[in-house]
Parts: sequence; structure tokens; C-alpha cells
Amino acid sequence: MKRQREPMKRGVKHSIKKQFAGIFIGLMAGTILLCWFINSTLLESYYIQNKQKALQSAYERINAASTDGNLTSEKFDIELQKICGRYNISMVVMDADAQAVKASSNDYKMLTKQLLDNLFSSFGPGAVMDEEKKERTQEEELGLYHGEDGPGFFQGLWQESAVIEQAENYVVKNAMDPRTQTEYLEMWGVLDNGNLFLLRTPKEGIRDSVRIANRFLAYVGIFAAVASGIIIWFVSRKITEPILELADISARMTDLDFEVKYTGSGHNEIAMLGEHINQLSEALERTISELKTANNELTSDLARKTEMDEMRKEFLSNVSHELKTPIALIQGYAEGLREGINEDEESRNFYCDVIMDEAAKMNTMVKKLMTLNQLESGNDVVSMERFNVTELIRSCVQSGELLAKQNGIIVRMEETPDIYVWADEFKTEEVFINYFSNAVNHCLGEKTIHVKLTAQDQKVRISVFNTGMPIPEECIPHLWEKFYKVDKARTREYGGSGVGLSIVKAIMDSMNQHFGVCNYENGVEFWFELETS
Repeated sequence: MKRQREPMKRGVKHSIKKQFAGIFIGLMAGTILLCWFINSTLLESYYIQNKQKALQSAYERINAASTDGNLTSEKFDIELQKICGRYNISMVVMDADAQAVKASSNDYKMLTKQLLDNLFSSFGPGAVMDEEKKERTQEEELGLYHGEDGPGFFQGLWQESAVIEQAENYVVKNAMDPRTQTEYLEMWGVLDNGNLFLLRTPKEGIRDSVRIANRFLAYVGIFAAVASGIIIWFVSRKITEPILELADISARMTDLDFEVKYTGSGHNEIAMLGEHINQLSEALERTISELKTANNELTSDLARKTEMDEMRKEFLSNVSHELKTPIALIQGYAEGLREGINEDEESRNFYCDVIMDEAAKMNTMVKKLMTLNQLESGNDVVSMERFNVTELIRSCVQSGELLAKQNGIIVRMEETPDIYVWADEFKTEEVFINYFSNAVNHCLGEKTIHVKLTAQDQKVRISVFNTGMPIPEECIPHLWEKFYKVDKARTREYGGSGVGLSIVKAIMDSMNQHFGVCNYENGVEFWFELETS
């Protein structure tokens, strides 16, 4: 039996699976790190820009409502609450008398104070109040300063920082509350109807949102990298498994094992390669079969030419010797019938049975001699092919069990895995049937036949053992000669011609394989060998 190649080791030094998974995991991790870096550096600026746009949108809506006179309507109150709640905006609108017209919260005094501070610190854009109003507003402002919270409560409360945007009617700037150390994004200015307004949103909430977003992205990124790594590992394994299967098939092809085929499905490049390897395997198997057949024929021809003349002479001599006895019997019983030696019907039937039996034996012997002659003359071409010899032997045993049971014989065959050999399948079957028939005809004692297949170094030995009397040692060298009989009486009894083992020899010589016989205390074993590679 051909040495089985071990499956290709999966842990190769430069595994495509590991490289494939490493590249994709690296790309995934790099992408996540890049997103995290961009978020850390640009997300806050992006948030501030969006907050600035939200302040601009709120200003435009307040300005429109103020112009239309809907600033104090209940409908606008609901809309204003939605805007302020969505964008976390605080707002206040004052008229020219420094009275709060609209505010988003009850704590509007601080917003009013901040708006007045902005107005008087820079006389902001579009200021329309005259000196008298300014003095009155300042007095009112002082009243705020000296309110119930105590003198000087709001003095120095706000510090002005850099202006972000300055338009005709409003200013957008950063402002810091020194008391709470809270930084705000503020928009203040004049509405189209002359009212003052202040909108602000805390920047700390923006920074906190950025931190939360970055932290969440980090968590999600780590989880995504791990999950993607696991998924990519299995996906890469799914991709590389067919490649490893193809590598294993090609490795087995180097040992001339063409039974394994690529069975993967799909229509990608790997499936196409697998199909081509299958075609290559079939072509190689067919070519090697033809080469082995041609080589076997050439080897046989060289030996056959020198033996041809001697074989013909020997054949004629043996045929004339073997046919002499049955012809004499047929002639004698036929003359007895003609002369009417026994006139009763039973005797005549006996004479006819003897004649027919001898004629049938002669017919069987002539057929075997023709087969033997074709084999020895080289006219019967041996076709070398690869087939499952285990299945062939098992089938022959099943076919012969009926004949064995009729003779009270038990047939045993060991469980054997499938073994593929290079030989002529039909001639291999003929060799085994000859062995099996001899075993049935010579089985005595326990009346057991044991069939066995034994795998050896690139060969398999098929043996047939039957219980009974051992063959005399001096007869063993002559067993394979034509018409040789160890026990002529027993051979005559079951109709043997002495040609079967000669046919076995001719077949095995034509395939250049070994065969033989072994004696045991309780029986005889005939065997032959075939190549597995």
C-alpha cells in the first residue's frame, strides 16, 4: 500500500491567513486611531461652529418674531423653549428702557447685567440710546448693583475675551464668568426693532460632549477592533482553507495519488484553480496508466519472444496428454452404446452421462488452454489501471459464498480499508477466483476459508487460506506447471484440469508481480501481490 502523506501542516512560517488577518486588523486599528485623533483635535472646533450656527439661527428667529410683534406670544414661547432646550441656550431681550421683554429663564437679572456690561464697555454695534437714556440705564444698573444681594455684587463679574465674529447688528465672542470660572459662547446686539438681546451657551458642555464622544469612540473602537479581528481571523481562515486544500492535493499528486479531488464550491479564482488541478490530476493519472501499460508490455515482450517456441511445443505435448484420457473414455463408452453392451435404459443413460461429463470437462479444459495460450503468447494485452482492489475482492467473496455454503464451508474476510492498486482489474479477478475455487475444492477439517489483504511497502498481498491437508513440499515447485496435479484422484473428482494455477502464473508474470503458496499445519495459503503506486 502506498505510503500515506501526512496532511500539510497548517502552522507554516509565513501563513497567508496570519498575514491577511494582520493587514486587516492593522488597517482597522489605524482607522480607529485616526478617527480618535481627528475627534480629539477637531471635534471641539466643529461643535463650537455648530453652536455658533445655532446662536445665529436663534437670533434670526427671535429677530423675526420681534419684527412681527410675536415675541410675547404663547406660540413663540413654546418655540423658544424648544430652541433653548435643544441647544442649551440662555437668552434675554431688553427694550430701550432696559426692561426685560423676553427671557428664557427666571434668572434674567444676571443676563441683563451682562448685556448692559457688553453695551457700555464697547458701545456695541448699532447702539441707539442717547446720553439721557444711558444715564438712566446706568442708574438702574446701579440699582441692580445695590439690590438685595448687597452692594457691588455684580462689579467685575464678567471679563471680556476675544471676539469671534462681528457683524452690523451683533457680536459673537467668548466670555468668562470669573465667579464660576465658566466659559461661555455669547451673541449680543440689537434687533431690527431696536431692542437689545443676549444669547449665550456654555462651552464647558461642548468640551464635556467632546470628551464623552472621544471616550465612547475609544470604547467602541477597542470593541470593534477585537470583534473585527475575530471575524477577520475566521474569514481569512475561510479563504485560506481552500488554498491549503489545494496545496495538500498537489503534495499527494507528487506521490502519484490521484484519488483526492478538490471539492470546493464557488466561482472565484480559487475554485477555478481547483477545477484545473482536478483536470491535471485526471490527465496525469491517465498518462501514467498508459505509460505503465506500455512499460509492462515492453518488459513482458522481451521475455516472451525467447520462450515462444518452447511454449508452443510444451503446449502441444501437454494438450495431447491431457486429452488422451477423456477421448479414450468417450470413445469406449460410445462403442459400448453402439454395440449394445447394456440394453437397459438405465445403463444407456449412465453411458451417455459419462460421455457428456467427459465432453464438458474437455470443453472447459480447451477454454482454459486457449486463455493460457493467449497469455503466454502475448496476444492478450494487459491493461494497467488504478482501481480499488478491496472492493473487487469483497465482491468476489460475496459471489463465491453460495458455492462455499453448498459445500458446508465458512468464508471469513477481515475488515480492510480501501486500497488502490495498479493492475489489470479483470485478470486480477481471474487470479483470485482460481485461488478461491481451489480453496473450496480442497477445504477439509474445520472447512474454513480465510481471505486477507495485507498492506506492505508500496504493495498489497492478497491471500486465500483454506483448512485441510498441507501440500507435500516436493510438489510445491511443480504447482504452477501446466496439467500438474498433486492428488489426481481428487482433481478428477471435482473436474479439475490442472491448468488454473498455470493461468495464475501466466497472469502474474504478465503484470510482473510476485505470487506463491505457504503450507501450515492446518491448511494451505495461496497469495499474490500488486503494486499500490
